[in-house]
Amino acid sequence: MQIMADRDAVNSNAAYVRRRAWIAEYFDRTAATAWAQLTSDAPVSAVRRSVRAARDRMRGTLSGWMPEDLQGMRVLDAGCGTGTLAIELAARGASVVAIDLSPTLTDLARERTPLSLRSQIDFRSGDMFDPSLGLFDYTVAMDSVIHYRAAEMLEVVSSFRARTSRAVLFTVVPRTPMLSVMLTAGRLFPRSSRSPSIEPISDGKLREGLRQFERAGWEMRRSKRVSGGFYNSQAVELAHRGLPPSEEFA
Repeated sequence: MQIMADRDAVNSNAAYVRRRAWIAEYFDRTAATAWAQLTSDAPVSAVRRSVRAARDRMRGTLSGWMPEDLQGMRVLDAGCGTGTLAIELAARGASVVAIDLSPTLTDLARERTPLSLRSQIDFRSGDMFDPSLGLFDYTVAMDSVIHYRAAEMLEVVSSFRARTSRAVLFTVVPRTPMLSVMLTAGRLFPRSSRSPSIEPISDGKLREGLRQFERAGWEMRRSKRVSGGFYNSQAVELAHRGLPPSEEFA
């Protein structure tokens, strides 16, 4: 019942629903080709190379916070994009549900998955809060909640936590003075083709927001910032206090 309550809380948030529709439109139509190129070995500009390298480091950070041996574990890759992380986790033994709002990207992810791993990854396009997805040991959301304001983002994380037994790993955009200036300028001069805006959050507001989960036995255990070129993101681990010590410090 709690899982359904958390899902309903997210989907009843009108601002969240509007933003989700905007994100789906952007990534499925406007940005699909660019993301396919960025997440491949294809030649890209120097700026995109720096973003690609930084995203690789971020993916390594998040995957490194899970056990190397994921045999018997179920993982949700929320906002899987072109499937790079899902494929890596499946190669380590996990059964992965990889879901994204963009059918174009999930189709590409299926094509990129080695035949030997296809039985371990269930690629879907649609709602990452669908109760039919079931329960998970780990949930990973890399750069997929950064477009939501703090209150909406915390509702999303709460929904993930309600159906995850070990840890929810996600990224946020840290608020910096320079980024605040850039975002303000961007909002003063909007463009019709503009991508969904990112919503930075200060470290203090993030920690304050995550404290609401402490009574349920969850805590913010690790955090790491990854920067490169125009990419600046912060990895966060919200873990259950019952996580075995051997995994807690892996």
